[in-house]
Amino acid sequence: MSQHGSNTPLAQRPDKRVRFDFEVEFTNGGGLQGQDFRLDIPGDDIADAELTDFIVVDLRLLMVGRVRILNKVVFEEPHKRAAPQSGAAAPTPQASGVVHRFVDLSHTIEAGMVTLQGLPAPVICDFLSREASRARYAEGTEFHIGRIDMVANTGTYLDSPFHRFAGGADVSGLSLDSLADLEGVVVRVAGQEGRAVTRPLLLGALVGVDVRGKAVLVHTGWDAHWRTDRYFDGHPYLTADAAELLVQAGAALVGIDSLNIDDTTDGKRPVHTALLGAGIPIVEHLRGLAQLPLVGFRFSAVPVKVRGLGTFSVRAYARLPG
Repeated sequence: MSQHGSNTPLAQRPDKRVRFDFEVEFTNGGGLQGQDFRLDIPGDDIADAELTDFIVVDLRLLMVGRVRILNKVVFEEPHKRAAPQSGAAAPTPQASGVVHRFVDLSHTIEAGMVTLQGLPAPVICDFLSREASRARYAEGTEFHIGRIDMVANTGTYLDSPFHRFAGGADVSGLSLDSLADLEGVVVRVAGQEGRAVTRPLLLGALVGVDVRGKAVLVHTGWDAHWRTDRYFDGHPYLTADAAELLVQAGAALVGIDSLNIDDTTDGKRPVHTALLGAGIPIVEHLRGLAQLPLVGFRFSAVPVKVRGLGTFSVRAYARLPG
């Protein structure tokens, strides 16, 4: 235990900073090094993983492979970043003491919106309008109760194993730790030639990256065509051998910003079969993956807890340091 033990009031503890070196390897070749890098920290120590997150996000690095933290030393020194002024709105700190920001990765569900051709668009209307509610409550008090009629495959949604297999877990049977606050990895394939994300392409994008227990998000850039006819024609997809690679690597969840993770001309749906057969949920119709670094974020996509459904819409988002 340090000389400033747990019984010392937080306000009386001296400021702590960390000094460290780092080495970054990029998946497309080359690297970056930093020596004697210094950072304010909120407590008495900081994990290497948090320092890695800071480097990737604060330096806005892309195509990051492995990051090594070296020669880490925590010492007492006044913080260099100004404290928030009294009365100023401050970001909400997490339990770790590190401030985070959020990136919305979901499409907005709207009345009349078509997610998949051949399936009905959602109908959103009043069940009880504000005007009608005034007769039920005290004068000057009104409420709105809405009604929505839609198929489960609407907007950005998650597939559970039950979507493909009758004996698999439905959306109510998935544990929160398989859907929320997962460490995330982005596979950047936007701009590639051809539609197929193959095993070799996936391997090349994941050099030096361990995906075990993580959410793997495939960034194709296809979300740029959302709400256009182009979105339904010629979308990017994963191949069967790419799906098997993710199963073998132990991915916890796989997402894509495209119409379907499978080639929809193949009725066997090998990617759904492989991933859902291994108990790996799938999130389709993501958006905004270009805003994320390759690593250094947490991903969540939690559907409403409905028994008997294999698919349901989600509010997918990423949480990043700073």
